[in-house]
Amino acid sequence: MIDYRRSPGQRRNTGEIRVKGGIEAVVFDYGKVISLPPEDSVARDIAALAGLPVKTMEDLALRFRPDYDRGLVSASGYYETLLRHGGVRVDAAVLERMGAMDIAGWSRINGETVRLMERIKAGGTMLGILSNMPWDFLAMARENMPVFRLPDAGIFSCETGTVKPEEAIYRSLISALDCRPGEIIFFDDIRVNVDAALSLGINAFVWQDPLTAEEILKQHVVF
Repeated sequence: MIDYRRSPGQRRNTGEIRVKGGIEAVVFDYGKVISLPPEDSVARDIAALAGLPVKTMEDLALRFRPDYDRGLVSASGYYETLLRHGGVRVDAAVLERMGAMDIAGWSRINGETVRLMERIKAGGTMLGILSNMPWDFLAMARENMPVFRLPDAGIFSCETGTVKPEEAIYRSLISALDCRPGEIIFFDDIRVNVDAALSLGINAFVWQDPLTAEEILKQHVVF
């Protein structure tokens, strides 16, 4: 979603933050950055429903997740494809249950990250989310998760049809924020996604935890 909170071409008022640090926007990935990782029991329970080993399910998920994140299939369609390639067929109710378990597993929020986001926004720096995210989760999140109402710009793969680390999704972010790449700080937990952002001139960092991110932001005079 490109969510403009300013008129086209309008930039944040010049002030101490911009003069000293040059940072206009701070952007967060969602999974394992804004959210906590799913509990181990989620993968075990989904694999048990499928009657497959957890490792097999994880390998299949890696193979077929991109189309789900691009918005090309629903949660049920994603799991149906995944299981078919694993030699398993289940009824529609089981597929729906798997999708619901997947969504619930990614719904646990890291409160410390959210508080950091709130501080950034309160200080006048633009806030963004850039995430590989399927339609099923995004619809739920927009309705039920207040953190999704914080950003000035939210770029989600199911809406752009592109996924990290593809260049196009970062270009969508830069356009939505109306910033130069060097005016953006981006946090992501996956190295390849960080490297793709760095290649475009974005100040990108592998996510460690909220305290480490706060120190990075202080170094860039966001606080």
